[in-house]
Amino acid sequence: MSSLLAVALAGFCGPAFSDGVAPFAVAGDAIIASLDGKTGVAARGRLVVLDRQVGNCLICHAVPNEPREMFQGDIGPSFAGIGSRLSAAQIRLRVVDQRQLNPRSVMPPFYRVDGLNRVAARYAGKPALDAQQIEDIVAYLAQFKE
Repeated sequence: MSSLLAVALAGFCGPAFSDGVAPFAVAGDAIIASLDGKTGVAARGRLVVLDRQVGNCLICHAVPNEPREMFQGDIGPSFAGIGSRLSAAQIRLRVVDQRQLNPRSVMPPFYRVDGLNRVAARYAGKPALDAQQIEDIVAYLAQFKE
């Protein structure tokens, strides 16, 4: 393999990007490919969704089958049936950056670092969630079928 090709491949194979965000392609209203080339694990996605310090999804969304979770939000749509309404690729874009579909959305971008204002110090220069956490959330939410 030529050294030029090896250098080019190294940029796509490693997870190390200076801002923590790997490049991805938006196709219509979706991100077709996994952000990190790995499949998400629904059980881990559930933990991220329910953790009020990590994903904090409950502040805006209601999660079906979680009656012990108090004070679920109603600002955003319920996750009930989301896997019937949206494909995994569509869910992925909405978690990555809903504002690509609706610039006036109040949903924060979870996998973006550029163009943000008033970012908490612990998130400055890095995404709120990493690629694997996004994939885990996608796997979790995609299972909610009506």
